[in-house]
Amino acid sequence: MKTVNIYTDGGCSNNQNEINFGGWGAILEFKGVTKELCGSQSNTTNNRMEMMALIEGLKALKETEIIVNIYSDSSYLIECFKKRWYDKWLLNGWKTSTKSPVENKDLWIILLDLINKFSDINFNRIKGHLDIKKESELKKWYVKYQEYNGPIEYSRYLEIVNFNNRADALANIGIEKEKSLEK
Repeated sequence: MKTVNIYTDGGCSNNQNEINFGGWGAILEFKGVTKELCGSQSNTTNNRMEMMALIEGLKALKETEIIVNIYSDSSYLIECFKKRWYDKWLLNGWKTSTKSPVENKDLWIILLDLINKFSDINFNRIKGHLDIKKESELKKWYVKYQEYNGPIEYSRYLEIVNFNNRADALANIGIEKEKSLEK
């Protein structure tokens, strides 16, 4: 079965402020060939941009009978799927355990619809913004990556870090684009 890796990141300059600039980036990788996607939005949140990166990455896939490995530094995104928070949200009428409305419901609905189309999907959390030149930091997070996601070769881990850093750069391109539209 074909395997596609999707590396995502999102960000928001002035997150939590009334006027802000968001950007997202996604990289699709299949057999060493990559496709980069990025976009932007004003007056959004960091979490929404993290979600948009994954939405757009999944939308770009042309087949569904494939293995999809998702790599993101967003705990919000990865934890939802690994721990299946959405099962309780659906049972509770899109309410959290504290009975408040689920934030970003509109995007969660889109994501759940997309995720359910694929035969095999895996979620992996990566520490964001790692400096590839800082070996001791990389090795520390490599151990934590394996504790959370399972064993992986160190060389593959370094590839994931590089792709994650590039997805972050794409998100920043989106942010800068959005800022320039505001002027």
